[in-house]
Amino acid sequence: MSLLQDTVYPLDTLAGATQQTIEMAGEKISLIGLLFKAGWIMLPLALLLFIALVIFIERYLTIRKASRYDSSLMVQIKQSILSGKLESALAVCRSNDSPLSRMLQKGLLRIGRPIKDIEAAIENVGKLEVARLEKNINILGIIAGIAPMLGFVGTIFGVIIIFRDVEAAGGIDIASVSGGLYVKMIASAAGLTIGILAYIGYHALNMMVERLILRMETDAVEFIDLLDEPGV
Repeated sequence: MSLLQDTVYPLDTLAGATQQTIEMAGEKISLIGLLFKAGWIMLPLALLLFIALVIFIERYLTIRKASRYDSSLMVQIKQSILSGKLESALAVCRSNDSPLSRMLQKGLLRIGRPIKDIEAAIENVGKLEVARLEKNINILGIIAGIAPMLGFVGTIFGVIIIFRDVEAAGGIDIASVSGGLYVKMIASAAGLTIGILAYIGYHALNMMVERLILRMETDAVEFIDLLDEPGV
């Protein structure tokens, strides 16, 4: 009889623990609530996310606008140059607000000088235009490196606090330790997520700029070849 009672007691305890586990699993977990529980480290992470989004959206719209290709631009400029209408070619460049038009406009203003001087003028304008397009993009690369490390630092501080509380309590409560770690690991997850998004945005913008640079260089070479033709 005593043995039976000893056997039933653990079963009752196991049933109670199982019921508690089911109830905990059934609770709705709010993502926003978990993020707030991760501690003060979420404030700088949220700031990094905000900065990354602002830079990406602003640079994306700027680069996309600059990448709009007017196929008639080179045709109109070529026709104007071959017919000797320099002012007409300049008017076409002024009416087309793009990095390429500003490069070609500088080259048109240098017509009459040696080809090398024209190439140098176009190249200098091109460097300025590329610098404008790449403005603040490197900040995304910095955020991609900082955010995961910042999240990891937040988790480490959280673990330190947990074990300090365990030492102060004079005992180990597995439930509170594991629960605390569960919350603090959110900082690492958030940091990694922000870092990955910033990394993707950084390389996506760089790819857009590189494609635009290639197109600008191709049209600039075509423009120089046009000026180097006999009779121009």
